[in-house]
Amino acid sequence: MPSGPPGPPHTLTNAAGAEVTIGELGGVIRSLRVPDRRGHVADVVLGFDSEGDYALAGPAFGGIVGRYANRIAKGRFTLEGVEHRLSVNDGENHLHGGLRGFGRVRWASQAVRTAEGPGVRLTYASRDGEEGYPGDLAVTVLYTLSEASELWIRYEAVTNKDTVLNLTSHPYFNLAGEGEGDILDHELTIEADRYTPVGPGLIPTGVLAPVAGTPLDFRKPMAIGARIGVDDPQLALGRGYDHNFVLNGQAGTLRRAASVWEPRRGRVLEVLTSEPGLQFYSGNGLKGSPVGKAGKRYLGRSGFCLETQHFPDSPNQPEFPSTRLKPGQKYETTTVYKFSTDRAG
Repeated sequence: MPSGPPGPPHTLTNAAGAEVTIGELGGVIRSLRVPDRRGHVADVVLGFDSEGDYALAGPAFGGIVGRYANRIAKGRFTLEGVEHRLSVNDGENHLHGGLRGFGRVRWASQAVRTAEGPGVRLTYASRDGEEGYPGDLAVTVLYTLSEASELWIRYEAVTNKDTVLNLTSHPYFNLAGEGEGDILDHELTIEADRYTPVGPGLIPTGVLAPVAGTPLDFRKPMAIGARIGVDDPQLALGRGYDHNFVLNGQAGTLRRAASVWEPRRGRVLEVLTSEPGLQFYSGNGLKGSPVGKAGKRYLGRSGFCLETQHFPDSPNQPEFPSTRLKPGQKYETTTVYKFSTDRAG
């Protein structure tokens, strides 16, 4: 891996006015600027002015998450009869790759040109035993910005030992513009008939439950804030939405997972993925510290996350889709964030 401080960030642009900036530290999406219905361009992802702030403990703004996105119960799992103990950083559980997950390491970067448009290829070598995971793991993440204002994220990895792997990207979105208040008026649709209910520590119970009749039913457009305050055991555990949804359709095929419409500026975000699940987080834990871009304090629910993923705690849940990666296999998954507006500017 490269030594010394991270190199300058890469900025991808298109003719529609979209602009994405990617840093080597954490592979972070440092800014994502897209036009609204009147053509006004604004940054719609939360973050920091200083690259060094992304390396500190905090909300994981915009970074690549791994080796395992979301939670693993009690920071342990078993492969071939061998128990592996991971770093614990969320109560008694392991979260988002541990104490120094992929969002806080330096990635090597290379500017590339793809069929979709300009891109940046990031690579990282995760060593055997890093955060407790077995196997040397070689990871590649390719970001591409298309002329249709689609941010493509393609993940690939190989290992030399049996391991588990679950990669995602962790941008916090506010489609009105970062720092422009809360996201409770954003209308969200999630293409999922079921979700994975959680117990203490937000660890799934193992059940795949219907969303029908619950405040987690986003099969039709619904304002994020419409039911976030209702008396519901799942919302109480998450202090709002912090749940994994079981996406409809065939995992492994690129399909629509979610869409969001922001009524004030008219921006629209569509999420497509080949992953089986989607974690919707309503930014409940944001507390205004550390300070964000241009001195802005991001208070509770001022950003939302739509993390494409395998289900939480899958290594300990044999009924969930497997996250096991073996030598000779290739991990491949794709997610697309597509931006548009509700009418022409």
